Amino acid sequence: MRRPGVGRRPGVPEGHLIHRHAARQQADLAGRAVRTSGPQGRFDARPWDGRVLTAVEAAGKHLLYHFADAPTVHVHLGMQGLFLRYDDPAATPRPGTRLRLATDAVAYDLIAPSRCEALSPAEVAALRDSLGPDPLRADASRDEAIARLTAFRGPVGAAVLDQKVWSGIGNAWRAELLFLTGLHPCARRLSPGTAGRLWDAAVTYLALGREAGQVVSDPDAPAERWVYRRERCRRCGAPVQTWQLAHRTVYRCPVDQPE
Repeated sequence: MRRPGVGRRPGVPEGHLIHRHAARQQADLAGRAVRTSGPQGRFDARPWDGRVLTAVEAAGKHLLYHFADAPTVHVHLGMQGLFLRYDDPAATPRPGTRLRLATDAVAYDLIAPSRCEALSPAEVAALRDSLGPDPLRADASRDEAIARLTAFRGPVGAAVLDQKVWSGIGNAWRAELLFLTGLHPCARRLSPGTAGRLWDAAVTYLALGREAGQVVSDPDAPAERWVYRRERCRRCGAPVQTWQLAHRTVYRCPVDQPE
């Protein structure tokens, strides 16, 4: 039977959800011989069929499946991608399943990703090099995160969505993290101290989001947002201002995020 609570989400899943997928699939699949198939016919899964899945890794908004003696499988969910998890690994795959990963105990179906492909070690290295520090990775360097953000010459609201600066941040986290640190989205040339405060907030709150499976910007009210998709600021009641920045709608409280 398919587990509830796994389905379509608007927009590209942000880093907290990708890390949540990785942790769950790591627990279910890693260290086991995995039956792989491409029911849709658009991905030839035979090179991985029956091989041991050694690790499931999240890097920003990317998932990497490392197999013994086989290339890495790279997945990016994009706007429409999702996973379905089945307690019965013999369950019939849903139409459109690009990749199925199954053991004797569980199956995962990957549906409608923007990328599902084999990567060589050199290509994996190139992908890693293209990404900025990820707030949810233990190997992320705070110093590097600060250096990349302070070197960015555009507005901070564009910087945090640039995956080469920091990886894993999307529009919802942009809105809430900038609010939490009192930053106007158009602020430029941040000081190292301000950049560090923003990074520390990302590390703290994305971890809460990973555990909850949703954006959590207020631990006392996990389902609430301060400004994201709100007409009024939840803290002060001021009308939330919106405009387009880096091709996405930005949200700002004029009181708590002064110019």
